[in-house]
Amino acid sequence: MPSSAARRSAGDANEATRSARKRAAILDAAATAFLRNGYRGTSMDEIAALARVSKQTVYKRFADKESLFSEIVATAVDQAAERVHAAALSLQDTGDIESDLRDVGRELLAQAMQPRILQLRRLVIGEAGRFPELGRLFYNQGPRRTITALATSFDRLAARGALRLDDPQLAAAHFNWLVMSIPLNQAMLLGEDEPLPSAELDRYADAGVRAFLAAYGHPRTA
Repeated sequence: MPSSAARRSAGDANEATRSARKRAAILDAAATAFLRNGYRGTSMDEIAALARVSKQTVYKRFADKESLFSEIVATAVDQAAERVHAAALSLQDTGDIESDLRDVGRELLAQAMQPRILQLRRLVIGEAGRFPELGRLFYNQGPRRTITALATSFDRLAARGALRLDDPQLAAAHFNWLVMSIPLNQAMLLGEDEPLPSAELDRYADAGVRAFLAAYGHPRTA
C-alpha cells in the first residue's frame, strides 16, 4: 500500500498535470478568440467560455488580457524563431556558404509564413499604437533575434574571408528582408494567410540568397 508521502506526491503530480492542461486550454482558447475577434473584440469571459473554465481560473493564471496576449505572442514567436536562430548561428562554421544560406532562407520563410504567425503579426501591428510593448515583444523575440544571430555568423564569415562587409548587423537585416519581403508584404497587406506552396517559398528564398551574395559575397562565391 503506498505511503502517505507517496500518495501526496502522486496527488501533487496529478494536480500539476491538471493545472498545465487548464493553462494550455486557456492559451489555445485565447489565441482562437484574439485571432477571430481582434484584441479589443475579445473578452476574458469569452476566453473562459471557450476554454471551459471559470473566469476566476483564467485570472488566477493571467493577471489581465494584456498579459495573456503577451504570453501567446511570446510562445508562438519563440517556437517559430528557435529553428531559424539555430540555423543562423550554425552558418559561422559553413563549408558551403551558398547552400547553407539557402537552407537558412528557406527555414526563415517556412517559419515566418505560418498562418498563425502571420495572423499574430497582423494583430500586433494593428495594436502597436495602443500597446507598443507588444510590438517590441514580437520584434525582439522574432526578427531582432534572427538578425542578431545572422550578424554573429556574418561577422565570423567576414573574418574568414567568405563575405565582404563592414557592418554585420546591416548585412544581416538585408539578408532577412531580401528573403522575406515579397511574400510577407503580400500576406500582410492582402490578408492572405493560406500557406504558399513550398516550391514558391523556396524560389523567394533562393533569389534572396543570390541577391545577398551578389552584394556581399566573396568573388568566388558571388
